[in-house]
Amino acid sequence: MVSLSEVARNEILKSLNSSQIPAGYALRVGLKGGACSATYLLGLDKATEHDELYDIEGVNVLIDKRHLMYLIGVRIDYAETESGMGFTIQKQ
Repeated sequence: MVSLSEVARNEILKSLNSSQIPAGYALRVGLKGGACSATYLLGLDKATEHDELYDIEGVNVLIDKRHLMYLIGVRIDYAETESGMGFTIQKQ
């Protein structure tokens, strides 16, 4: 379904294990918007009644049940470039 590069996995775990993130939070992967203008959503969040919880390569990942079919084949990476650093999400 959703896959993580090793670099992205390490950065996510570093954030989740930070003393500033309360217990019970997980990585949320989803969509924002709808139809042709939808964009990927990535953040740290707590589960809701609409979520499924997955263990992906040692990372707890929350996905809203309504978004599951749109996230099949998504790969999350982390890149550092001249213009900055951050996560990238691509459909494979």
